[in-house]
Amino acid sequence: MKQKTFDIEYFLQTVAKAVKDKDVPVVDLIAVQTKDPFKVLVATILSARTKDEVTAKSSARLFKKAGNIHDLATLSEEEIAKLIYPVGFYKTKAKHLCKLKEALAQFDYRVPETIEELILLPGVGRKTANLVVSVAYQKPAICVDTHVHRIMNIWQYVKTDTPLKTEMALRDKLPQKHWITVNSILVAFGQSICRPISPHCDICPLDNNCVKNGVRPRKTGGKMTKNAGLKFISWNVNGIRAVEKKGFIDMLQAFDADIIGIQETKAQPDQLSQEIKEIAGYTSYWHSAERKGYSGVAFYTRLEPLEVHYGLGDEEFDSEGRVLTLEFENYYLINIYFPNAGEKLKRLDYKLRFDAKLLTFAQNLEQKKNVILCGDFNVAHKEIDLKNPKSNEKNAGFSPEERAWMDNFVEAGFVDTFRIFNQEPEQYTWWSYRFSARSKNIGWRIDYFCVNNKAKANVENATIRQDIMGSDHCPVELYYRP
Repeated sequence: MKQKTFDIEYFLQTVAKAVKDKDVPVVDLIAVQTKDPFKVLVATILSARTKDEVTAKSSARLFKKAGNIHDLATLSEEEIAKLIYPVGFYKTKAKHLCKLKEALAQFDYRVPETIEELILLPGVGRKTANLVVSVAYQKPAICVDTHVHRIMNIWQYVKTDTPLKTEMALRDKLPQKHWITVNSILVAFGQSICRPISPHCDICPLDNNCVKNGVRPRKTGGKMTKNAGLKFISWNVNGIRAVEKKGFIDMLQAFDADIIGIQETKAQPDQLSQEIKEIAGYTSYWHSAERKGYSGVAFYTRLEPLEVHYGLGDEEFDSEGRVLTLEFENYYLINIYFPNAGEKLKRLDYKLRFDAKLLTFAQNLEQKKNVILCGDFNVAHKEIDLKNPKSNEKNAGFSPEERAWMDNFVEAGFVDTFRIFNQEPEQYTWWSYRFSARSKNIGWRIDYFCVNNKAKANVENATIRQDIMGSDHCPVELYYRP
């Protein structure tokens, strides 16, 4: 389909009909129920990187105590944080809300109606400002969230690499009559049919018209249905206690995965809440570092393992809590947090010793049954796996020695499952917190699901969940038929 003949009217009308019975985004719902720009603004701030159901409950608790800016100003930062928990980055959002009355003073304590004025408020970026203008005031503005950015590029209506560029392109191209509604329509569509992972192209009314740019539809029919296999998730959470405050329990349940492996837990079991250790439907297993606040891996599983194996059998590495293995009838699932080679490669020798020990461990298990390895490998294997390969050739995670070990790992018969399905560049799983690296997609692919060669035939799909926030890493996902 050539872009110059693209019928955006048909696409948006078709999508609107398809999602008319779907839940509308919580901010739109609050606008309809209250027609209050203050509540729309606050709910929009809370909704960033937070599931709608969490935003709805947190907003309701806050508005019960503070239904206007003057009541909000009577609450302390700690009180606000407690009311809005567990929205993502709730402490930061509480700070912003504490400063809101002072910021609104220049507008006579009214929520402004222009994007230029709204972005002067604490915690308000262009996305939030556009949403407030369009939803609260019904004025032309284009709110571009991840769904709008993703779907418009799937359709190839725009060809952009950031939400900001998508907004600017749509301002030039999209008829203004669609500006107010496009966000709510595509959010509902993106959450229900055109999902980030395994989109439901088989039931999409646009299936025959969509170019499906970069899309890998869910598998349907016969033995290839997703429900016939198992779904595994691996995620470096960069501190389980920190991510718990960002809604981890809700995220985990939304994954609907059979097994979730997490790395860099940075906690020992006695430092964890019962809520995080006993999530409904799952049994958890933990292998922590002796040093508090460091390293550590864990599993949440719906499936009962035959055995649980802790470590590699070598105290040098097991004291850092880096390997945890679940044994099932037909396979082993190994959860690994590889060491970082460190600044100026000061731990490179340690990492290479770990790498060698880990490979031997996996090869020994492979003699008994299939092996799946998941986790943060702390190495980008090929130049395609990071944004700036040339400038990182002597840095941890892309040193010649680390990449050579990854070559040996692959030559030993272990398969990088993601590259079975996706050979595209700019597919990353880790971004620095500095310099807005994630929003610019300046990242590295260092998180993997790998399998022994014999198990490759059992792999149905492997994907990266870049839509999931909460850590500097995003989860990776594997669909596997034992």
